Amino acid sequence: MSRIKIFDTTLRDGEQSPGCSMNLKEKIEVARQLERLRVDVIEAGFAISSPGDFESVATIAKTVKDCTVASLARATEKDIDCAWEAVKEAADPRIHLFIATSPLHMEYKLRMTPEQVLERTAAMTAHAKKYCANIEFSAEDATRSDVDFLCRVVDLAIKNGATVINLPDTVGYTTPEEMRALIATVMGRVPDSDKVEFSVHCHNDLGMAVANSLAGVLGGARQIECTINGLGERAGNTALEEVVMAMRTRPDVFGEETTRIDTTQIARASRTVYTIIGQKAPINKPIVGRNAFLHESGIHQHGVLANKKTYEILTPEAVGIRTENLVLGKHSGRHAFATHLADLGFELTEEELNHVFAEFKALCDKKKDVSDEDIEALVTHSTTVAEEEAGGYRLDWFAVQTTNFTTATSTVSLKLGEEKFQAVSLGDGPIDAAFQAIDSIVKPVAHTFDIFRIDSTSQGKDTMGDVRIKLMAEGRTFSGHGLSTDIFEASILAYLSALNRLNAWVARQNREA
Repeated sequence: MSRIKIFDTTLRDGEQSPGCSMNLKEKIEVARQLERLRVDVIEAGFAISSPGDFESVATIAKTVKDCTVASLARATEKDIDCAWEAVKEAADPRIHLFIATSPLHMEYKLRMTPEQVLERTAAMTAHAKKYCANIEFSAEDATRSDVDFLCRVVDLAIKNGATVINLPDTVGYTTPEEMRALIATVMGRVPDSDKVEFSVHCHNDLGMAVANSLAGVLGGARQIECTINGLGERAGNTALEEVVMAMRTRPDVFGEETTRIDTTQIARASRTVYTIIGQKAPINKPIVGRNAFLHESGIHQHGVLANKKTYEILTPEAVGIRTENLVLGKHSGRHAFATHLADLGFELTEEELNHVFAEFKALCDKKKDVSDEDIEALVTHSTTVAEEEAGGYRLDWFAVQTTNFTTATSTVSLKLGEEKFQAVSLGDGPIDAAFQAIDSIVKPVAHTFDIFRIDSTSQGKDTMGDVRIKLMAEGRTFSGHGLSTDIFEASILAYLSALNRLNAWVARQNREA
């Protein structure tokens, strides 16, 4: 079987899912990680959807060198022109245009006749081809389309310059047997189908996205569209880590060296994305969940001790999960620290290394031993969570007073530039009191807490608290992340981070109004 290309749409389809929006710095960090992962195509966004999306697509196109960079576009000249302007400086730019082909979508969404869809397909594919050679055409809702009509659409797209044909399961409706048959049927009936690559883009509404994508490959598709951690609208998309490791684990079905993915970067990619969106992997998430390589049953433990292959079909090392844990301490030097970071797979700039090393030394004063999990948390927090927005508030100091028989009190001192502000507040606990003191200083717009989660980075009572907060305001979410051995400090840092993002967004809205 020939090599299967991995088309990652975490920054487009994944970011569209509620609560998963990213700022420019975070998108760049994800793009760089996708490049390290060695995906073939990065769909950087939907350029025409907003000025921010255009900027992020254009910046990623200029930054990434080892992947194709694509922008999504509706089948209109305006969308296609905008997509090209965004990706034109990429090492290998791609325009990805789409139009719906199912009777339901054509009638109620597009309000177009089938003949109009055929005409638009031909004209807009040809228009995109004027800009670049790499053109992907998607027939939205392909799995609920009439096959005869779908073949006519695909034929016109190929004749007018499409080099990739994507047949999406847009609403997660189909089954593996149907997807395999659809790909094989369209490829068999459309002339010159052997001159283009066929692609699958499956949603997970019925929990079959990975199975449907693999079935599409067996039917003849040579590109899988997927996202890190399966992010995406509604129930999500095909999970990159699952579909890649399925093909790698079953070479008897899919062949050797099926993708060019560096699987040892999978765990890091997963953590990077989860950290940015303020979530953690479900404990039973395949490949990257905490329990993916744990065995509690006595029968399982006995088998694994005798031979790991009894219950493990892949190793944690294969996806970049380190089972050995080198412990560093306060006497570890900068060179040893930098070397260990490289062993962990991190590539930091000199400025980033200096910042993380300073945080590491500060942590060594609070913990006797610093584990790999602690170090990875420090690096991920430092390099993926955006710095305070320009003009943002920073923590100066705080104090809390609480018992189990009196009302909690908190005093907080914040810095805004060189100016300091202090406030004291009561609350239903020390964290609530601290947050109310912060609110009295920052005076944010009305918001609610969508997520407030506290995790630990490693084992032991001196572990760092890893706090993720997601605020909901004016129909949008704003995430914050805090890390400290002091759970109150971690919570304050996470809340400030989220508030700074909220305030920065409000300021931008006011400027644009």
